[in-house]
Amino acid sequence: MDIKMPKLGESVHEGTLEQWLVKVGDRVEEYDALCEVITDKVTAEVPSSYAGVITALHVEPGDTVAIGTVICSLDSDNENIATATTEATENTAATEDVEITKKAQTLTPSKHTQATDHPKNNGRYSPVVFRIASENHVDLSQVIGTGFEGRVTKKDIELYLQSGQQHQPVAHDQVTETTIQQPAVPAVSSQQLQGQSIPVNGVRRQIANKMVQSVQEIPHAWMTVEVDATELVATRNHYKSSFKTQEGYNLTYFAFFVKAVAEALKKYPMLNSSWQNDEIIVNDTINLSIAVAHEDKLFVPVIHNADDKSIKGIAKEVHTLAQKARQNQLTTEDMTGGTFTVNNTGTFGSISSMGIINHPQAAILQVESIVKRPVVINDMLAIRHMVNLCLSIDHRILDGLQAGQFLNDIKKRIESYTLDSTSIY
Repeated sequence: MDIKMPKLGESVHEGTLEQWLVKVGDRVEEYDALCEVITDKVTAEVPSSYAGVITALHVEPGDTVAIGTVICSLDSDNENIATATTEATENTAATEDVEITKKAQTLTPSKHTQATDHPKNNGRYSPVVFRIASENHVDLSQVIGTGFEGRVTKKDIELYLQSGQQHQPVAHDQVTETTIQQPAVPAVSSQQLQGQSIPVNGVRRQIANKMVQSVQEIPHAWMTVEVDATELVATRNHYKSSFKTQEGYNLTYFAFFVKAVAEALKKYPMLNSSWQNDEIIVNDTINLSIAVAHEDKLFVPVIHNADDKSIKGIAKEVHTLAQKARQNQLTTEDMTGGTFTVNNTGTFGSISSMGIINHPQAAILQVESIVKRPVVINDMLAIRHMVNLCLSIDHRILDGLQAGQFLNDIKKRIESYTLDSTSIY
């Protein structure tokens, strides 16, 4: 039986095979992960549609292949499966497993279960295994993995459940003791990097390709406005402690900026458009992409229908998407549909920057650091909290007039966030 590159998202037509998780001669069960694939939308594991023995690998790591390309072959346990069934099963696997998959995760056991002996598996789990574990409250660190390089197979977790060893659901106050983290990355000094050749693959290659495409296809133009965020700082500080206690996550400045952008886009819809086949397509939904960096990777998850959400709702989505990005849990749905990008460059202390547009969107806004400095007000000096908003636009779609109107609308909204007039909820 041939296994083909599955569909990995609505607008994804190809994927780059990052690494094989099996080799010729290996036996795999249905839904066992075969390889890891990178697209510009998501990192995914491709599951096997059948049980059988791998007979050939047709694609090399690093190769980019189109959807539907045969990537490997196996001797199936049921040779009578029809070709039509093959295609239907692969399509089902694509939508049910690949599109919701996360790149393999490493689970750190809670303090109650963490042991000093050797781990029972390599901490990398397929979507099916992860789903079964979630449904049955299984601590995957306690399941012995017999698959490739110690991976937990579907059969492993089924045997574990049959043995009656599954854990009871943990109490809410214990959940924080169980963390999902990335595999440890050894520290590398600058001296060790000097003179080295670093291969570019995986997510970094996808980022490079998208950035080159954006710069080559989109004529960029830039504009910056200065905003007085003094009242915003006071409003956020007023709610900060009680919000964290009540909601369990931070009320960040970024949530206020995202809310202002979403409202401004309703007034200036041309900023919420894209250039496609010599036509300007104005989007009918406001879905804000936010940039989240983790290690050497950059993810751009999406807050869908941001204009319908409160500041609290946006803060929650920002927190959730950032956590999922850092834990490699983003799904295709999380990563698709963005119509405008807001980038929180102020996190790094930046006060001015020129963003590269997230192709094929029409613009990207950089929210810089809020800094205290002297400002002239009514011919007198005052110390104010100031922030720069830096906008990059597609000059095929937008001119200085629309860009200036849009930025000044956001400026007015930010400066109107006062304690008396702002509703968090």
